[in-house]
Amino acid sequence: MLKGFELVDGKIVPTDRKPAPILVFVAPDEAERMRLQTEFRVDEHTLASALDPDEPSRLELSESGSVLIINIPRNFMGKGQLLFKVASAGLFLYPDRLLVVISEDIPIFSGRHFQAVKGLSDLFLKVVASSIHHFLEHLKVINMITDEIEAKIAASMENKHLLNLFSLEKSLVYYLNALSSNGLVFEKMRSQAARLGLGPGGGDLLDDIIIENSQCLRQAEIQSNILASLMDARASIVGNNLNRLMKELNAIVVAVMVPGFFASVGGMSEWTMMTKEMDWRLSYAFFLAIMFALGALTYIGVRKLERR
Repeated sequence: MLKGFELVDGKIVPTDRKPAPILVFVAPDEAERMRLQTEFRVDEHTLASALDPDEPSRLELSESGSVLIINIPRNFMGKGQLLFKVASAGLFLYPDRLLVVISEDIPIFSGRHFQAVKGLSDLFLKVVASSIHHFLEHLKVINMITDEIEAKIAASMENKHLLNLFSLEKSLVYYLNALSSNGLVFEKMRSQAARLGLGPGGGDLLDDIIIENSQCLRQAEIQSNILASLMDARASIVGNNLNRLMKELNAIVVAVMVPGFFASVGGMSEWTMMTKEMDWRLSYAFFLAIMFALGALTYIGVRKLERR
């Protein structure tokens, strides 16, 4: 899918003008890939890297333009396991055009960063800055989900909450790799700022990008370390909840067995013979009361022994 945009008064607006100065290729089909290779001289390997989620970030500079492959967070649907993943995006900056190649429809031009865009090179950097902000938002969501799962684990005996925590921990590993890889490329961009042809203020924006990426990486590291260090404790909580349930069930089973034992030894016929002078409804009501009292006393006694 191909989308065209242009800059109008510092804002990015959709356009049908051809050729549009800003082109976004979302999961390009065979015809769009061929157009990228023939019309825009995009290398086949570079194009495949822009669509490969496992591709590390990198920067390529040439006389015709600059190519940046970065990792960005994928859209989180909230279905199934709580797994946050990353995707690759390719930014191809030319003197008169900016191409963006992504594997899925991610809103890359949304947010506060795109209020006053000065040019294509400025937009190039603001797309990068927006991806870091997207990472930060996902980290906040992961933290909120973790707190919610922890509250459920305190009273749960199911493994699904622990599995969700494992998924979140795995997600943080993905984010750590992506942020670390992006950070190395951003440092290279700073050293090659002149060749990138960044406009006025581009160097300052690039410095802000490096600082925000470092802060985001640090936050992901802290969350990952906390989640990993407390995983054993949370598993112990689930095991302890299960032990408490087993103790309760054990006390109930014993409380039921003891009255049943005396009832089976004495036998109902003996009880009938012993209470033949009484009305049978009264005698059996008395019998049930004794059994209930015996069961309750047994349950209380077993619980006291378990506490000791």
